[in-house]
Amino acid sequence: MFKLGISAGAGEVQTEHSHPPIYKVCEGTARRKILATAPGSDPLIFERMARCLAPPLHLLYVLHTPRGEGQPGRYQSPEMSHEEFLGFLGRFDRFLRADARFDLWVYSPEDQATVVWDRHNLVYGYGQEDCMVEALRALGFEAGQPTIPSPHVHNYHQSLDGDARDLLAHVAWAHTPLKPEDEQ
Repeated sequence: MFKLGISAGAGEVQTEHSHPPIYKVCEGTARRKILATAPGSDPLIFERMARCLAPPLHLLYVLHTPRGEGQPGRYQSPEMSHEEFLGFLGRFDRFLRADARFDLWVYSPEDQATVVWDRHNLVYGYGQEDCMVEALRALGFEAGQPTIPSPHVHNYHQSLDGDARDLLAHVAWAHTPLKPEDEQ
């Protein structure tokens, strides 16, 4: 099972798209951001970049393509320690790797820094850029230009619907509607 695939055409078998381990430092007007890939949908990249953030942390689970487990929307967690965050990633590892119905954010109010793992297996870092680049290099990442394959497909697995329901029951999320940029 995989979340991001490519297909040669209508009726063709999908194959998993796995990005190479690359990152780019994007210079912006207000602040830099890091754009990295998550090869093989590995949560480790998201986790290592998030280790650069000072606790407490807040998760934002953006459910843009529900399959009956809940309403579309933004689900924000209460404050979490790094240990609680790591426990969440470990508990839902299989779901996070294989399903594209969501994007996942982690935010540090102290640092005013955010890490975002999106449905295309791209990971964005805002704030703490030097630490994040160092973490990526320690994982063997090299500078490059991350791209999204075109055309591509997103997979939403019926066999993971139970995991999606368990994720929504795992913490006391505060639910708000999707923003226009969240919708597919």
